[in-house]
Amino acid sequence: MRLTALIDWYNNLTPQSIDHLRELYHEQARFRDPFNNLQGHAAIAALFQHMFEVTEQPRFQVTDSQMQGKTAWVSWDFHFILRRHPVTVQGVTRLDFGDDGRVVSHRDYWDSAELFLEFPLLGTMTRLARRRLRLPESPSRRRNG
Repeated sequence: MRLTALIDWYNNLTPQSIDHLRELYHEQARFRDPFNNLQGHAAIAALFQHMFEVTEQPRFQVTDSQMQGKTAWVSWDFHFILRRHPVTVQGVTRLDFGDDGRVVSHRDYWDSAELFLEFPLLGTMTRLARRRLRLPESPSRRRNG
């Protein structure tokens, strides 16, 4: 499996290095996150190109990884600037590798509500929903943290 090479690629991703995903992802690899469900090199490359177009200074920082058999879990922080505000999104990715060592399935798990907070109307609605759904403070909860 090429997990170390993949982590290095993400940690150093630039618009110029996007083409190297062909070495790391299978031709028909699937990529899924809270906003996208894609398949194939062209679609995945377009997603990363779009990321560089709509955010400023995007960068990934892999914080942990585990591999068992052909499946890996990678924890990461995604840092970028959106509408002049620095944003950090924390997430986890499940990667499944094929027999040739390239990724055949990439599934991101992260809280998309963190992005909604950056937009005036969506941010207000998200904060209201969070307040409404949050467990109310209780004396025992305050003492225990």
